[in-house]
Amino acid sequence: MLCPCGSGLVLANCCGRFHSGTPAPDALSLMRSRYSAYALGLKKYLLMTWHKSTRPEKLNLNSKPQVKWINLKIITSSQQDTTATVEFIASYIINGQVQNLHEISYFVYEEGQWFYVNGDIR
Repeated sequence: MLCPCGSGLVLANCCGRFHSGTPAPDALSLMRSRYSAYALGLKKYLLMTWHKSTRPEKLNLNSKPQVKWINLKIITSSQQDTTATVEFIASYIINGQVQNLHEISYFVYEEGQWFYVNGDIR
């Protein structure tokens, strides 16, 4: 199975290794792996990689109507020592229509790993 992040790699050699416990080496890799986790319904991974200051108690991925994630496009990314941003457009299908989520996501590096903090929707 190809990785949902669009890298063209097999899932196990791409985002799957992060889903299995290897920390993402940078914020861009974490962002791609979180997109793949949404596409695959991996709630535990999403919560684990969400910064404790903004992490929800629960995450409901079983929305009605169902969302199907279909494409990820990275616009830009910037990383300093312990902070980073990734701007992306994620496309999905809901109610038979293609929609886009355009966001700038913010990340922080703590305790030896990157965490998603929050994002600004464009």
